[in-house]
Amino acid sequence: MHKGQTRESYNERLNRVLDYVYAHLEDDLSFDMLADIACLSPYHWSRIYSAMRGETIAATIRRLRLQRAADRLANSDLDIEAIAARAGYSSTDTFRRAFKDSFGTSPAAYREKGTHAVFRAANAAGDANGFPVAVENVPERRCAGIDHTGSYMEIDHAMGRLFAELATRNALPAQPAMIGVFFDDPDLGPEQDLWSRACLPVADAVAIEAPLVETTLRGGLYARLSYTGPYANMRAAYRWFLGAWLPASGYEPDDAPIFEAYLNDPREVPQNALRTDIHLPLKSAS
Repeated sequence: MHKGQTRESYNERLNRVLDYVYAHLEDDLSFDMLADIACLSPYHWSRIYSAMRGETIAATIRRLRLQRAADRLANSDLDIEAIAARAGYSSTDTFRRAFKDSFGTSPAAYREKGTHAVFRAANAAGDANGFPVAVENVPERRCAGIDHTGSYMEIDHAMGRLFAELATRNALPAQPAMIGVFFDDPDLGPEQDLWSRACLPVADAVAIEAPLVETTLRGGLYARLSYTGPYANMRAAYRWFLGAWLPASGYEPDDAPIFEAYLNDPREVPQNALRTDIHLPLKSAS
């Protein structure tokens, strides 16, 4: 087996681990069991995961559980004790400390005063100027993508697969631009059926073959909302963007999907420092 095949084999095994983690995030995740899923030695598999994926498996699980907890705090009425338990914390004090370390505030303060609450208030007041939006022309871009079905909050699952696939082919750009394309309205259908795609712009010389999907990001006029904060709060940002800014802007949306450009990495910065540009396609004035 040559080196490319070996790397592909390791990526496939680590992908199986992440598939299991996403599917059983609220269950007890034994590292020995994950080693079995990876078909790798319990002595070495977690170090291989860290080296290839950029964070420890414990950090991945903690980050994903807290991200899901933040979504519940922002977008549900579930009480904090229940949210803590579903995130794997037996003590609300332990959950509170872990959440504050990641989000910079307590769960209760986050629920009451997070960016989701600020966007909701601006939308309710019809404040079309409360957040920075730029209208600009964006060039067409050729991308490699991997489809994701399910919660938009979990598109990073597809993004990790995309990075691994391109790295195996030695086609990962030196400075990859992470982009999520969203095809469905999350308010109209069941979450498990939502369709999105993780994308990376690639050079014309890069062959795009299965499981990759060739994707062309439409060029033309867009409104760009510069958003800073946890991904869990972005539902409220979208509602302000489409419910307050767009009707007051004088523009009409074009027949193309919204896409998000992720400007930093949740493995490297606190959740409250994540930066995302949300791009809404607009019809050109005629």
